[in-house]
Order: sequence, then C-alpha cells, then structure tokens
Amino acid sequence: MLLKTFGWSFAVTVLGLALAGVLWGWQGLAIVGILSILEISLSFDNAVINAGILRKMNAFWQKIFLTVGIIVAVFGMRLVFPVVIVAITAKIGPIEAVDLAINNKAHYEELVTSAHPAIAAFGGMFLLMIFLDFIFEERDYKWLAWIERPMAKLGKLDTLSIIISLVVLLVSAMTVATDVAHGGGDKSATVLLSGVAGLITYLVVAGISGYFEDKLEDAGEEEGEEAAAAPAKKGTGAAVGLAGKAAFFMFLYLEVIDASFSFDGVISAFAITNDIFEMALGLGIGAMYIRSLTVFLVRKGTLDEYVYLEHGAHYAIGALAVILLITIKYEIPEVVTGLIGVVLIALSYWSSVVKNKREGKPGAEGGARSEVASGV
Repeated sequence: MLLKTFGWSFAVTVLGLALAGVLWGWQGLAIVGILSILEISLSFDNAVINAGILRKMNAFWQKIFLTVGIIVAVFGMRLVFPVVIVAITAKIGPIEAVDLAINNKAHYEELVTSAHPAIAAFGGMFLLMIFLDFIFEERDYKWLAWIERPMAKLGKLDTLSIIISLVVLLVSAMTVATDVAHGGGDKSATVLLSGVAGLITYLVVAGISGYFEDKLEDAGEEEGEEAAAAPAKKGTGAAVGLAGKAAFFMFLYLEVIDASFSFDGVISAFAITNDIFEMALGLGIGAMYIRSLTVFLVRKGTLDEYVYLEHGAHYAIGALAVILLITIKYEIPEVVTGLIGVVLIALSYWSSVVKNKREGKPGAEGGARSEVASGV
C-alpha cells in the first residue's frame, strides 16, 4: 500500500536529486533537498484538506489529480506562475520575463518579492474563506466545542463569512499595506484589488462545485427511489454526467486550493535560491509527496477514523491565511509557518486517538462521512 501510493514520489525524488547533482553539484543537490522538505512542511495541512474533497471523487478523477494535477502543480505553480507574476507586475512580455529569470536572477527575485503583497492578499482571502465556511458550518463532530458551537450558531447567517473576510481585508489594507517592505510604498489599492479577486475566485469555484455536488446527491437519491420502485428499470445515465461535472469542478477547486497553498512556498523558496529551475525541481518533489499523501489518506480512510484531523487542518488554514496577510509588511520565518500547521494537525490527531480510545473503537465510523472539509 505504501509503496503503491508513494512509489512515484520516491522515484521522482531519486531522479530529481540525481539531476540536481549532475546539473548543479553538491550545493544544488542540497538546495533541492531543502526545498522539498520546505514544501512538505508548509503544505502538510493541504494534503488533509485535499483528502476531504478527493474522497468524494471516483478512482478516475483521483488519477487525474495525481497526473494532470501534478503537472499543473509543478510546472504551473512552481515554474510558470512566478514568471507570469513578474511579466504582469513589471509589464513585460513572457519571453522577456523568462530571460530575466535565467540571466538576471537577482532582478527577477526582486520583482517576484515586490509582487508579494498582491499574492499574499489573494491567497490569504481565498484560504480565509475556506476556514470561515468550515468553522461556521454545523457538523456532527466538534473538536474545540467552545469555539465551534457558537460559531455554528452564528453561521446561520449565510453571508457572515464574506462580511468577516471583507472586514479583515479592509483592516489589512489600512494597516499592513500602508507601508510595505516588499517593493516599498503604499500597497493598499493593490491589496484591496487582489483580496477581492481572491474572494471572488473562491465564491465562483466553490459555488459551482457545490452546486454540482448537490445536484449529484439529488440525482443519486432520485435514482435510489426509482430503483426501489422498479428494480428492473435501467438508469438513464444522467447521474454519470452529473458526476463528471461535479468531479471536474471539484478538481478545479482542488487546483485553486493547491495554488493558494503554494504561494507561501514559492515566496519562501527565494530565501534559499533564486534559480527558477532549482526552485521548480525542489518544490515539485515536495508537491509529489503532498499529492501521494492525499491519496494515501483517502485510501486508508484516515479522515473517517481520525475525525478531528480535518478540524486541525482547517485551523492551520486559518492561521496560514492570517500569516499571509501579516507578511504583506512583516517577515515571518518559514519554520514558524510550517510548525503552526504541523502542531495543529498533530494535536487534532492526538485528540482523535483519545476520542477513539474513550469510545472503545479504532475509528469513528459512519458519522464522520457527513463532515465535508472542502468549505464548499
């Protein structure tokens, strides 16, 4: 099971490190290895969140997530995305941006760093919405009941998460964005625009995937009723079509989540190297492990057995969202960001183990399946 799930990750690690050693020597090999560990530590909570969504998708879409999804994650977010950001912010062509990344690495790093306020605002708002929609939803299991119980009651106001996100965005624009260290000057307008874009992106992608998910569930219930009334009657295949649409938009939702999680990894990587190829290779290896870990959690049914893991991951998302907004002005060490997520997930895992022992069973069955960690 372990080798089957992580086999490709192990193979990519060996090939990637060997390639790094050949191209850049021992120093390049060490940098790629460090970047891989950095990506895994920063994105472990991402795997838990992804697993909560991926477990509702069939085997075909799980394979798409591991193949097409990893191509988007490695080449799209870790290689192409920084170049696109530089092209947009510096108002230059993509070819010129690539040339800059290869031949003038110091200036390229400076341009990417100057775009950090916009990136942080977009990612921060997207992740904050995921956390708020989770915390305001009524669910069977409550980890920190003293927080989650009153939040679930407040969540009956459908627009509350949007209101809070906009308030947080306004406060960020009027405080940390007024005198930014990255790029210098007042970035209030940039932060507001990027934050609203992140909020809109979440509402559109999550709204569409949620719509098709509801349609799929309704179709499944209707099909079950028809089968009970007339067992010999064959289905029309409509449910399969709806499943395809739902899975497609969930896949898009997963990719946007991964993009939001990768923002801090890409920016943090510049503290280690400004070579885009070393960066893409190192972060790409880490992204492979996050993908494999996601599938492992789904196939092992870990989220059903340890029912508080999703809670810990969402609290880590909330913390990351706040950290991203703070880093618009202030620098926070990557180790702090990574440790917060790891500690929260570890605590939620421990709480799940204690709960299972108290109830005299290895895992929580049935009821945990009603918990959807997608924030949709």
